Amino acid sequence: MPGLVEADDHQLYALKWSGAAQGRKALVAEVLAGELGRGLGLPVPELVRVDLDPVLARSEPEQQIQEQMRASGGLNVGLAFLSGAFNFDPLCFEVDPLQAGRVLWFDALIGNVDRSWRNPNLLVAGGALRLIDHGASLIFHHHWAGAANWIRRPYDAGDHALVRFAPDLAAAGRGLAALATPALLERAAAAIPDEFLLDEPGFANPQAVRAAYVAQLTARLAGPRDWLPALPEVPPLPPLDEVTL
Repeated sequence: MPGLVEADDHQLYALKWSGAAQGRKALVAEVLAGELGRGLGLPVPELVRVDLDPVLARSEPEQQIQEQMRASGGLNVGLAFLSGAFNFDPLCFEVDPLQAGRVLWFDALIGNVDRSWRNPNLLVAGGALRLIDHGASLIFHHHWAGAANWIRRPYDAGDHALVRFAPDLAAAGRGLAALATPALLERAAAAIPDEFLLDEPGFANPQAVRAAYVAQLTARLAGPRDWLPALPEVPPLPPLDEVTL
């Protein structure tokens, strides 16, 4: 679970722990996917670097949180906290087909396996969607030797949180593909801190790892885009005013 912290800029952030069980690669995916999404115009909260002093664990009464703080001393990732946001529920909120298509197209590009109806990782703030938690994307980096096999891997949208809203993938792709330029990919990769890329087996330095991420996504974007999902047949939701609670 993320921690809610107030940083020295007096802003609140959902802290992604560097010492969490998923390891630093979850933070790499969080930064790269998040900055790519922001560059594509998708509503991803601001991402910041958070330097955590583990001495703060001394004043934390909960032992599990203490251990997490001690294991996460140094650089972490924070997402801007959205005060008053609601968890997304497809029975409570409508989503435009184009917007649903843009989110699904993005998730297919990065291979995000963590946007299901069970755990949508979507918030609603000010009446609009916000995309959070992309640490489970870009799974090829857990096994670089087989990363090439991921480039054409189809995305399974069977239980995607927005599939019920008839996502318009064709229209979304026409807009987003034009924005997903090599320059944008390089800027997103450049946002990954060196500390998260040090000592990666098979790579000489952090810049070489960044170049590998850019190459992977560049190759995935190059046609044919057979990684785009075939949308399942899903019965439409009833209008909101007919839902029985």
